[in-house]
Amino acid sequence: MSAPAALEIRGLKKSFGPAEIIRGVDLVVPKGERHAVIGPNGAGKSTLFNLISGLLVPTSGEVVLNGARISGRPAFEINRRGLSRSFQVTNIFPRMSVFENIRCGVLWSANQKYAFWRGVQSAAGVAERTEKVLDEIGLTDRREVLAGVLTYAEQRALEIGITVAGGAEVILLDEPTAGMSRHETDRAVGLIRRISEGRTLMIVEHDMGVVFGLADRISVLVYGEIVATGPPAEIRASAKVKEAYLGEEAHA
Repeated sequence: MSAPAALEIRGLKKSFGPAEIIRGVDLVVPKGERHAVIGPNGAGKSTLFNLISGLLVPTSGEVVLNGARISGRPAFEINRRGLSRSFQVTNIFPRMSVFENIRCGVLWSANQKYAFWRGVQSAAGVAERTEKVLDEIGLTDRREVLAGVLTYAEQRALEIGITVAGGAEVILLDEPTAGMSRHETDRAVGLIRRISEGRTLMIVEHDMGVVFGLADRISVLVYGEIVATGPPAEIRASAKVKEAYLGEEAHA
């Protein structure tokens, strides 16, 4: 019997009053795959991520993580089952150091919390795991700097570090290179490649250079429905995709 996929989305729908935002999404993401979700503004990409990660409850359908249904469960429980995500807007603790930000991610994933009677330094393996993540994201030299004074690209790298700090097997990145220069984007893509090794990645991204250079497969979401899924070359050549979204960008 084959192992379950990392993620299975079955008949997923989400409505807000009369407005149907996600209109029946079916998708299977195998373990270890880098899977990009693209589509025009308003297609429902962030809503889809919110449904997968537990910030929203589906109107119908289900999300299955490693063979276990997670749809309808709270976000913190889904995180502890091995799925973590970043957001479009950088989500860090600006008045804490880079090291402390990563350590928070490590502690919460291990179901440990700050307590005035117990030093966090005593928690088994926390400092070691924190240092490892800092090295992964290239911020070891900035470990004592307050997160709020980091450059924008460094803050995005820190958020990715927080996302993977708990050892999640499935990570969702929502527009991780938005607002970056080309040089910063190239560095971010290198980081994403490193941190996604041995993990399953779903990424929402508008930069087609990033998408076609990074993803193993791509799904195109238009008006809450997936109109195509396939490897980059197939998506690039698809007349349906060009008509729905990519246009001349597919030839770039």
